[in-house]
Amino acid sequence: MAAPLLLRGLPFCRIRFCKYQRLHYPSSLLVSPSRLFSTASESAQPFDEAGSDRDPTTAALTAKDPPKYPIWPDPDYRKWKDQETQILKDIEPVIFLAKEIIHSDRYMDGERLTAEDEKIVVDKLLAYHPHSEDKIGSGLDSIMVDRHPQFKRSRCLFVVRTDGGWIDFSYQKCLRQYIRDKYPSYAEKFIKEHFKRGS
Repeated sequence: MAAPLLLRGLPFCRIRFCKYQRLHYPSSLLVSPSRLFSTASESAQPFDEAGSDRDPTTAALTAKDPPKYPIWPDPDYRKWKDQETQILKDIEPVIFLAKEIIHSDRYMDGERLTAEDEKIVVDKLLAYHPHSEDKIGSGLDSIMVDRHPQFKRSRCLFVVRTDGGWIDFSYQKCLRQYIRDKYPSYAEKFIKEHFKRGS
């Protein structure tokens, strides 16, 4: 008989406990079991941008607007640009002289260079030609400017030998070899960017 009485008393105990909860605990602290999961999931959601306390700079960064950090130049690129400037500064005077000799009216066709110009051409150009010994042959008598034997519209420099023979040479080949010898680490990159193919 005791068990049926306990079972019949359970609903009344439940009603009394609910009344006790309402009397002694604020309604804001009472959460129904069905709200437990929704509350947990909502707490995992990010704050609403309109009412959040996030740093406005962080909120403003999106995939379309990546942070604009200062872009420092690549150290290797900076070294290359410095070396490029150095090479240009080194070779520009002799390039200017060679072009003036060949393309201006400073010298007529078949005219030999002055002693001053010849010294610069021999020391700064001919000495670095990949086949300078073959070009000089029996010996160097002088440097001359004249029409190219095959391309009559073009003028170039010639080695006049002591035996009376003469042969043309490319000042650009001389320059390329000079750069390879003096600036081996940057020569090929410089030549590729500043010299015509086949020159």
